[in-house]
Amino acid sequence: MTTETKPSYSPGLAGVIAGETQICWVDPNAGLMYRGYDIHEMAEKASFEEVAYLLLHGELPSFEQLGKFTREIASARSVPKQVLDALRLMPKSTHPMDMLRTGVSMLGAFDPELNDHSHDANIRKSIRLIAKVPTLITDGYRIAHGEDPLPQKEDLTLAGNLFYKLTGEVPQDWQIRMMDTILILYADHEFNASTFAARVTASTLADIYAAVTSACATLKGPLHGGANEESMRMLGEIKTPDRAEKWLKERLAKKAKIMGFGHRVYKKGDSRVPIMRELGRELGQRVGKGQWIPICEKLEETMEREKQLCANVDLYAAPVFSMFGFDPALNTPIFAASRISGWCAHVVEQHDHNRLIRPRSAYTGPNLRPYPATPVR
Repeated sequence: MTTETKPSYSPGLAGVIAGETQICWVDPNAGLMYRGYDIHEMAEKASFEEVAYLLLHGELPSFEQLGKFTREIASARSVPKQVLDALRLMPKSTHPMDMLRTGVSMLGAFDPELNDHSHDANIRKSIRLIAKVPTLITDGYRIAHGEDPLPQKEDLTLAGNLFYKLTGEVPQDWQIRMMDTILILYADHEFNASTFAARVTASTLADIYAAVTSACATLKGPLHGGANEESMRMLGEIKTPDRAEKWLKERLAKKAKIMGFGHRVYKKGDSRVPIMRELGRELGQRVGKGQWIPICEKLEETMEREKQLCANVDLYAAPVFSMFGFDPALNTPIFAASRISGWCAHVVEQHDHNRLIRPRSAYTGPNLRPYPATPVR
């Protein structure tokens, strides 16, 4: 017999309010705000450093504050030699997200403020993480491919330096602007799976590196950040826009999972899609690879007609990364290079107003039963 009323249950915590935040709001009606600012305006006008500062501090920086913040990030990009040496010991087949997760965990051991959870210390550690995560991604990738890491270019913004260290080429202004836009779009998204994982870890009063390690592990999954890597495989299989509708209908008939569509919160489309779609269209024209966005559009049109499902940002982010020349295995790590700003802001907020996150479960096992008097044989 049971001893308590069975609690209500929402599979996957769908619609459950698990906490309060001042950082980000995902509007089900295709809207997204960071600290009260509309994502469309920020994508057009802001730099990633401005957005990261806003997420951490709650307000946009002054000209002087932005300059100081940008310099702090640029000067903190290098990671300890011991961390890079450890990455060299990993198998060459290691996925970049696994390299990143391991690297973030190791960084904690080298931070003298590791166990100081005060607001100011967490902000300082956040700046170091925002600076070093892109380095772990780029250096880890080059190490895995038998190449030496490239030196930092402190005169480049985070977006510019990330592009340079991935490609070996100093980016043009339009490339930096596009990278900035991508990083801004991915910077935060309320209580998504990886952010919630970070907050659960932080709620135990574990350190910010432990929380971000949890977030990295969660982001890797194909139902979360890994979706954009899977989306590019899908587009590569379709190849041309005229094949898209037939390909999709065949997959739907087999009840196959289609990446890049649907969202737990958005009901009228992902607010980030129009920006990423237009960015992809411009990039396709610049690099002579105009077929990818029309494939996405045909898929989007067919899926909406057949299943009333809207595209999410990963559908269009995948070809954008590909047109930049990035290995699809780097899609999710680049996502992490942006989302680290949101993760850190949420860990700071969690530690500032902490309550242990400990939900209940709905027990579906046998009722209470007697233990046998003699061993079962």
